[in-house]
Amino acid sequence: MGGPYRLIFDHALTRTDAERAHHAAFAAIRRALPVTRRLPRPAGQGVEAMGLRFPHPLGLAAGFDKNAVGIDALAALGFGHVEIGTVTGEAQPGNPTPRLFRLPADRAVINRMGFNNDGAEVVARRLAARGRPADGPVLGVNIGKTKLVAEADAIGDYEKSTGLLAPYADYLVVNVSSPNTPGLRDLQAVAKLEPLLRAVRRRADQVRPDDRVPLLVKIAPDLSDDDVLDVADLTLALGLDGIIATNTTISRSGLRTPDPDVEAIGAGGLSGRPLTRRANDVMRLLRDRVGPDLTLIGVGGISTAADARERLLAGATLLQGYSAFIYEGPLWPRTILRGLRGQH
Repeated sequence: MGGPYRLIFDHALTRTDAERAHHAAFAAIRRALPVTRRLPRPAGQGVEAMGLRFPHPLGLAAGFDKNAVGIDALAALGFGHVEIGTVTGEAQPGNPTPRLFRLPADRAVINRMGFNNDGAEVVARRLAARGRPADGPVLGVNIGKTKLVAEADAIGDYEKSTGLLAPYADYLVVNVSSPNTPGLRDLQAVAKLEPLLRAVRRRADQVRPDDRVPLLVKIAPDLSDDDVLDVADLTLALGLDGIIATNTTISRSGLRTPDPDVEAIGAGGLSGRPLTRRANDVMRLLRDRVGPDLTLIGVGGISTAADARERLLAGATLLQGYSAFIYEGPLWPRTILRGLRGQH
């Protein structure tokens, strides 16, 4: 992949602050909606999953549209599903800036955003105002823990977000795998994860008693293989609808970017091409454990159509991208889908 966007990115956008560039690019995507919505939606192999119909496997991962401000503009670029968030029970500014960094040599991104978002109440009002357009994408809502909420009170925080947001979600995701909220990843331990997932499921059923919203959990690539299998077993035991694998990694191994440059950036979750191998391995582990039917959404290191094909062969039901979208630009989803169609 290449073209004008790649040249602009490599020679201009990489010289600007990454978060500022993201906001400018996202604003441009939203402004372009009157034009892009007239483009034909990309054809693809439709996917039936979780009782939902996806027009094709490729969606946009959480993190790009944290506040539900550009769902339909992103879908117009070709994404078949859009996952908003991560949304927390309370609004929060996130971590101090700078907190988003590009590693162009690795086609990777490091972020320590810290779940900056407008909070569940504001996002719920925004989703209510948007309605449920018939031609809109499948909408995922990703929820996480408010930073200032103690771990002992985390369940109540997730329940608040669930109560407000589940009415508008086509599927709901419990995020316990970002490295940027202190203590959050501890909730991946099965002893803590089970009561949390049970509580979210119960609250979702209370607010949608006649229309069950599918519930998934998103896990980190840094879990040991045994812990991945434990989460898979728990997912089956609780009757959840799926697993998203994987979130960002805290690993910095095997990067092309010079070590001093990486060390200067500091903490944060790494996404993009360096995740490809581990994300594929986790996907194979999960699929082997859960059998053929559970929905598994593959994310992490999917840059090319070949990557997408490999993740599907590893067992993914659906796919999501983020970092490659940043690097390759607005034509990226259509390019991936065109490549996938060519390989059928």
